Amino acid sequence: MKSFYLTDTGKVRDHNEDNVVIVKNNDDEYLMAVADGMGGHSAGEIASSLAVDYLVNSFNDNFNSLDKIGAINWLREKTVRINNLIFDYVDKHPESKGMGTTLVIALVTKKYILFGNIGDSSGFVLKDSHLHKVTYDHTLVNLLMKAGEITPEEAKDHPKKNVLMKALGANDPIDIDIFDCDMEVSAILLSSDGLTNMLDNEQIEEVLNSELELDEKIIKLIRKCNNRGGTDNISIAYLDLRESGE
Repeated sequence: MKSFYLTDTGKVRDHNEDNVVIVKNNDDEYLMAVADGMGGHSAGEIASSLAVDYLVNSFNDNFNSLDKIGAINWLREKTVRINNLIFDYVDKHPESKGMGTTLVIALVTKKYILFGNIGDSSGFVLKDSHLHKVTYDHTLVNLLMKAGEITPEEAKDHPKKNVLMKALGANDPIDIDIFDCDMEVSAILLSSDGLTNMLDNEQIEEVLNSELELDEKIIKLIRKCNNRGGTDNISIAYLDLRESGE
């Protein structure tokens, strides 16, 4: 398997509040994560960093050949712990009130692939050269669409399209959505909304299915986002399950 991850500030923001990582443990199991932070006084980048750093440390320390039920419980427990860490930080740093972060995770083992999601960062799989979204965005427009109040076309340019209904540091108690994924997929893509707000599935597919090297594909996706305005930080984690090597 080959993997690559990258984050970019974009063309509008003056700092990057995203965090992204891919790590592999000694059992050849993978953790992928993207967190998109929010809040003033650099609080967003602190929140996303708290989330990703804690996940990486926990994965390296105590995620060893867990079965699927154990992995689901691990995801839920770690999410609650991250939420508590963010609230504890705000208690000690009142100027950071309002900080929080989205979080999308993939756990990839020889026996299962699990996705976890809070907020509007996205998890996809590539299967038969087509990109399929696995996760569900916790946004106001998704609630309005589900209720039949707006159409998908209206949602694309809705004035409140970025309003989140759930995020780490914003909801207590918190519960992560967990998705048990088909193993017969060729690749996994995680991203912040800096990618998905700029490019649609077909545009992302075109790059992923190209003959470019894996790292060049991710760099090109970010370049395309910036060419379209780069209105947000852009973070991508990509794991190709077909290729050998690292």
